[in-house]
Amino acid sequence: MTDTLPSAPAPQVGTNVRRKQGDLVLTGRGYYVDDVTLPGMLHMAVLRSPYAHARLVRVDATAARQRPGVRVVLTGEDALELVGPIPPFYDPAAVGGRAQEFRCLAVGKVTHAGEAVAAVVAESRGDAEAALDAIEVEYESLPAVLDADEALRDDAPRIFEDWDDNVVMRVPFAQGDVDSALAQAPHQIEGEVRIQRYQTAPMETRGYVASWGPDGRLTFWASAQNPHPLRTNLARMLNFPENDIRVVATRLGGGFGHKFHGFPEEPLVCAMSRLAGAPVKWIESRAESLLVGGREYVHRFVVGFDDDGRILAVRDRILGNVGALGAIGGWAMTYVAALAFPGPYEIEHCDVESTVVVTNKAPWNGARGYGKESAALAMERMVEMIAEQRDIDPAEVRRRNFVPPDEFPYTTVSKRLDSGNYAGALDKALELADYEARLAERDRARADGRLFGVGIGFELTPEGGDLAGDLVRGYDTSTVRVDLSGRVTVLSGVTSPGTGNETAIAQIVADELGVSVDDVAVVQGDTDVCPYGYGNFSSRSVAVGGGSALLAAREIRERLADAASVLLETEPGVLEFAEGEVRVAGGGGPSKRLDELIPEIAKTALFNPALKDPQLESTKTYAPTNIQHGAYPTFPYSAHVAVVEIDRETGVVHLLAYTAVDDCGVLINPMFVEGQFQGAIVMGIGGALWEELSYDDEGRLRSTTFKHYLLPRARDLPPLVTGSQVTPSPFTLLGTKGSGEGGLAGAVNCIANAVNDAIRPLGVSINEMPLSAPRILQAIQQRGSA
Repeated sequence: MTDTLPSAPAPQVGTNVRRKQGDLVLTGRGYYVDDVTLPGMLHMAVLRSPYAHARLVRVDATAARQRPGVRVVLTGEDALELVGPIPPFYDPAAVGGRAQEFRCLAVGKVTHAGEAVAAVVAESRGDAEAALDAIEVEYESLPAVLDADEALRDDAPRIFEDWDDNVVMRVPFAQGDVDSALAQAPHQIEGEVRIQRYQTAPMETRGYVASWGPDGRLTFWASAQNPHPLRTNLARMLNFPENDIRVVATRLGGGFGHKFHGFPEEPLVCAMSRLAGAPVKWIESRAESLLVGGREYVHRFVVGFDDDGRILAVRDRILGNVGALGAIGGWAMTYVAALAFPGPYEIEHCDVESTVVVTNKAPWNGARGYGKESAALAMERMVEMIAEQRDIDPAEVRRRNFVPPDEFPYTTVSKRLDSGNYAGALDKALELADYEARLAERDRARADGRLFGVGIGFELTPEGGDLAGDLVRGYDTSTVRVDLSGRVTVLSGVTSPGTGNETAIAQIVADELGVSVDDVAVVQGDTDVCPYGYGNFSSRSVAVGGGSALLAAREIRERLADAASVLLETEPGVLEFAEGEVRVAGGGGPSKRLDELIPEIAKTALFNPALKDPQLESTKTYAPTNIQHGAYPTFPYSAHVAVVEIDRETGVVHLLAYTAVDDCGVLINPMFVEGQFQGAIVMGIGGALWEELSYDDEGRLRSTTFKHYLLPRARDLPPLVTGSQVTPSPFTLLGTKGSGEGGLAGAVNCIANAVNDAIRPLGVSINEMPLSAPRILQAIQQRGSA
């Protein structure tokens, strides 16, 4: 590369700019945490409980310490003096719930199968894993409870003995007079929807490398989404100065919430490295990864409506089986499941309560959808049931209940919806799907005795979460600097889970400064370099991180204009930066190409004492302005249409066609948005049809490999036909809303509606997920066929 900048077309925001450093990923040269190799590095393995609930009578590591290659063995009692309690990712006590103390290794008892009991560090991973067999553990088995309803019984085993029941908290959101509205409603439907426990299954599992330098500083490489909060919590747990800890979040092979902080292995690797006097690496196995729960809900609802299908009132009671809670914060998805009601619909009377229940299953962590998919599935099944009872087209029932475009911003008890044209997105999806032709095809198939269904789904996906009271915030910080060669560096507090958001941030800054994306470097994930930020979650990276980068770039632009006005002998207020040059706005004045001018501008700005602010570096913090109206400031949404056929003999669902339209506000890079949308759709299809974390009666996970945890394959899917609608958010700098989660919830409820449409002629319905072949076949065989 030369020392001068090429001219750049404008604008670059809104165009399909190729991913920065995408060639490294495509050619296998991307640097992930397992690529970190240090001199003398050792490896850690973790001994996990085979019991779902048991007292630890004795843990004897004497023999393990004598095994070949073993350097350190640690038990829970040993670790008490080395590592403090794990701070939660999001503390239930911050919103009135119960808190519990968690340690990096179990002390006294275990509360789920797979809980860490002891750890070994050895010269190789094989030596460490072999030494686990030599650790003698005596367990006293205790009664376990796995089902949320059973956990609520008065005589249920207590997961935490100092609690008087197994409820973390109850989350109510209510508006209007639901009792009166239901009593007066011409029609009512009661129902139940069950959503299975499943997770995100990222391509890359978690991993950590800890190394204590000769200067006493700790460097911690992590496959993690939130490096700064992780550093803060490591300092708390290790009782060590935070400025002596450097966390480096390496390139991620998928995050999806699986890599939020709060896992016991984080401080454990650091403590083991300190004891061993050498770097220590731990890479999560797939079996360990699949221990991490994602969701498991029961919705019990009643909905009242009139003859035209207009929804008058909804009551929903949600149970979230969050497992043994843990510090990793997934319990909050049950909170969000309640908050997300009633989705895109204008319902005056709504009463939702979500009960967070602990059991002896493994704890939840974050999972793409974050409870919003649960609310959408329950709400969309209600809409379908109303359409069936009133014999109205399901699309029309939705149109009659959508919040109208002219009522935005639209305020409910839990949030203020920013903007939307829900009917417009639905109509576009129906047009892309050729909906009327698909219905005609369905009717012909049914006449031939085939189980053929067409399903519509809709989702509203709150994004940009700000959960005050903890390190899960809705604002973030960026630093932008221009060097003497004229190139630009962005230091961002947000991180990328592999989505390419660094390219979108570069596009925003490049447009503001009138340079090429190729000449904007974006640095993320290094706590020694980047400003304190909250990382990646809730589709916040571009809306929030891009917003702060834009503000910083604007300040730099003002300083550059001030300096350029000296060289161009004009007023700074009349200058514009565009198309690779600085010029008088509207023409008719002096101009120069940026590749000629920026080095001189930079020198002038730095060395001219007459300039009031010569620094070509700016740090800005930004939050969407809607953040004070609830936990989420922006609300993307999407409409979906699926066509399925079910094999009567096997119950297998064949997905024949899929169409969807999303609206996530202004698109910074449409190609990235489409990729995220399609990826989320596939994840939703997997959750609807196949994926499930299955437990045996003793509370042990059976889905320990991808042979047992079934993911969608390319050949299982039809071409995904997708489109976009743009309704800018009035509450973000660029009108963006976030696009990381949109698609999953719509896919889950769309597939559920299509499958139920297919089996409706049999007088059968299924409202328990996943819609697996055995479950569908059982329903067909129990009820017979028409």
